[in-house]
Amino acid sequence: MYRFVLFTVVVAVLALPASVPAAADPKSEEDKTFYALGLAISQNLAAFDLSEAELEMVKAGLTDGVLGNPGKVDLPAYAPKLRELQRSRAAAVAATERKAGEAFVAKAADEKGAMKTPSGVVVTMLRPGTGVSPKASDTVKVHYHGTLTDGTVFDSSVQRGEPATFPLNQVIKCWTEGLQQMKVGGKARLVCPSDTAYGDRGSPPRIKPGATLVFEVELLDIVK
Repeated sequence: MYRFVLFTVVVAVLALPASVPAAADPKSEEDKTFYALGLAISQNLAAFDLSEAELEMVKAGLTDGVLGNPGKVDLPAYAPKLRELQRSRAAAVAATERKAGEAFVAKAADEKGAMKTPSGVVVTMLRPGTGVSPKASDTVKVHYHGTLTDGTVFDSSVQRGEPATFPLNQVIKCWTEGLQQMKVGGKARLVCPSDTAYGDRGSPPRIKPGATLVFEVELLDIVK
């Protein structure tokens, strides 16, 4: 479930100058800093999947709150409605993502060399390893590249240039299952259905509720 963030988001923009037009292109470093603040706020609002018209209403409320104008609704009275809006919008996004993800997983499972675990994780070996396979209780050292089904990168130790080390029983189920199918020195592609990744809560702002994830993982070592 997403954290309820609207009240803290409003506080975050109290320093925003009233004289800067909302549609202004950022030119100075100060402008760019305030623009970055707007982008940060937008990430917290992603769970609401706002239309353009709805965003205009949000802007109106934000403007009145920041400038100290009288509110046009009783904010505490609307807190339950905001929570319900957040829940219903997240559920709608999750349903859409799950449907698209099911088709993606089915296609991946039909590819040559693919195997499917009991929970639905699709594992395709890109390079077989020659070492031992880890157990769920092991700590592993890996390089990985994580993307959404459209190819958007959301996390990558490869891009950071530094391998990651973690206990295999303290990560998402897809990794716990998938890496046990690998051997040290091997590389595999893991397609992770939502239920084996972050489920209907997602991991905002980059991973939507119900999202299917794709990882390319290289198992470098089992850390003793």
